[in-house]
Amino acid sequence: MTSSTEFVLNGKNAAVHVSDQTPLLYVIRNDLDHKGTRFGCGTGNCGACTVIVDGQAVQSCDTPLWSVAQKSVLTPEGLVTDPIGKMVQAAFITEQAAQCGYCINGILMSVTALLHKNASPSREDLNESLNRHLCRCGTHIRILRAIDRVIAQLKEGVSQ
Repeated sequence: MTSSTEFVLNGKNAAVHVSDQTPLLYVIRNDLDHKGTRFGCGTGNCGACTVIVDGQAVQSCDTPLWSVAQKSVLTPEGLVTDPIGKMVQAAFITEQAAQCGYCINGILMSVTALLHKNASPSREDLNESLNRHLCRCGTHIRILRAIDRVIAQLKEGVSQ
């Protein structure tokens, strides 16, 4: 059944008229033309499609549209408007923490959500946050270095 669903996407009101069972990923990419959210496995196992919904990192490929009605959704395109997201992006660029770039958008989203909740996470917290992300490029050390850079900036009160 097709219905109208309204939510906030990257700080702007969005409304779509599709089945409320449609995966959020498809709506973001196909109906709203935000291609920064990647399609990976389609089953919620790889993390490439991660977005932030009301502060929580979620995998959009298995999130039905109805579940985000009247909520705030942040995609990689919206990170530039988020102070921590902007810092995370800058640190990943500085540390060259991406190789092929496919999984990195989802990782950016999970790291941003985590740092909003805990500006000084333990390595265990980081590992738990990153556990859902599959990355085969081998930039894991650079990813951790980028995250450590942001944590240090947050401790110093530095913002971008």
